[in-house]
Amino acid sequence: MKLNSIAPKEGYTWIRQGIWLFKQNPLGFLMLVFIYVFAAQLAVIIPVIGVFAVLLLTPTLALGFMTACRQAIQKERISPMVYLIALKSGTLVRRRILQLGLVYAALILLLSFALSLLVDFELLIPLMMSDKPITPEALREIYLVLFFGAALYIPIAMLMWFSPVLVAWADMSVAQALFSSCLACWTNKGAFFFYLSIWSVILIAIPLTVGIVFDAMDFGQAASFIIAPISMAGLTVMHCSFYATWKACFTEDEIVLTP
Repeated sequence: MKLNSIAPKEGYTWIRQGIWLFKQNPLGFLMLVFIYVFAAQLAVIIPVIGVFAVLLLTPTLALGFMTACRQAIQKERISPMVYLIALKSGTLVRRRILQLGLVYAALILLLSFALSLLVDFELLIPLMMSDKPITPEALREIYLVLFFGAALYIPIAMLMWFSPVLVAWADMSVAQALFSSCLACWTNKGAFFFYLSIWSVILIAIPLTVGIVFDAMDFGQAASFIIAPISMAGLTVMHCSFYATWKACFTEDEIVLTP
């Protein structure tokens, strides 16, 4: 396993490769993302335990999707059972992937605690539970949540980006995988910045613009019928492009993606 240093412009190539990979089995990938989103929404209904279960299993599900990407390249059928491949692996991989889940859950808990110190959630929660107009104070708190949340999540994302794959495919310990993942993201920070900037436009700016335009035309309800499928397709392609980041940042004996 070799860590590669790549040019910032490769961030765009990752997205192109993600689109190519999505085309290999669009229905299979859409099915996997839909199952994850649906299961996560159901789990959140269960107080505390449901949210913890989602966080605990996030590395397991991430590894399952990466395995599905491998299967698509090899022209194999994608099954929902791919999500369980880490739990069906040997005892060592299963233990490590669940340990990663515990680490991830703990980090998200720390992030939530830090946000509670920086943002006034007592102002936001009543707003989210009612249809009252957004006040300037509430809007300010929303921006603070987005800003501080993104800033605090960046180091967590760097630690977890490649960790599930490294413990399962590179036989690394949890500590080694976390360090290697963070190092890979930092080494290629220019490419990741370009990559994530493009996805921010695709998944946030474009749907927001479409919604504003439809609201201005008094077709606000119709906007959801357009934004929802576009967002789902974009989210699925983004997940496919995660495999492209792996192939670019690490060298292994495996099939090469086509741009």
